[in-house]
Amino acid sequence: MKTGQLIGIAIAGVAGLGAFVLMQGIVNQPAKETTVEVKVDVSEVLVAAAAIDLGAIANEGLFRWQTWPKEAVSPSFITRSSPPETIAGLTGSVVRAPLIAGEPITTDKLIKAGQGGVLAAILPAGMRAISTKITEATAAGRLILPNDHVDVILIRRMRGRTGQEDVVSEILFRNVRVLAIGQQIQNKEGDKSASASADTATLEMTPRQSEVLAQANSTGEISLALRSIADIPKKDATADADFGKKDRGNSIRVLRYGNKSQVSGVN
Repeated sequence: MKTGQLIGIAIAGVAGLGAFVLMQGIVNQPAKETTVEVKVDVSEVLVAAAAIDLGAIANEGLFRWQTWPKEAVSPSFITRSSPPETIAGLTGSVVRAPLIAGEPITTDKLIKAGQGGVLAAILPAGMRAISTKITEATAAGRLILPNDHVDVILIRRMRGRTGQEDVVSEILFRNVRVLAIGQQIQNKEGDKSASASADTATLEMTPRQSEVLAQANSTGEISLALRSIADIPKKDATADADFGKKDRGNSIRVLRYGNKSQVSGVN
């Protein structure tokens, strides 16, 4: 092969190699990062610094300011622009509902000192809190906790026409919310049962229901039947307006002197 041809081939090879290297550099070149700044209107909102239990006494250490998108700020939130007396009035208030860390604080979640106790604060408008005695046998083995729902059953002894004593049971109320067991108004994390020393259950009732329960407490023994959590959304708590005038429950003949008991009046 002639010298001129060799030189031409060499030049072409070098040129091809250079083009290959140049293309590799272009392909592998890192993409340029583009930063776009988006301005969002924000506001500082007062939130819970950590989880706060129901009934806690509010102080400055329980709250902190957190940046919040202005468009997501509810009128009920407490912000830096809120009246000074609103923020100052938080200290010493009682927390009327459990708060999770980072949850915005609103005035309806707190009650100022002197405006009533914690139980009065968590009662819905128009409702009443009334207590009844409980034992392990009458309160589902003390497994009933605050915010559970129960049926209220009255068991009483009545003298029948034959002179024998009958035990009559009737459901007074269905799906009643338990406000407190003893002095406990909130479940503590990990608790699976109420305190063994608790001897009362406080229930949420209407004025008429509380009147019927007060009468029933002096008439017989009250038992609480724990309801499934699936029944809680159903608002069907009812009271028997004719309590004491008729026997609607099951009547059970008491065993006497070794004779077999007889069951009557089963609905």
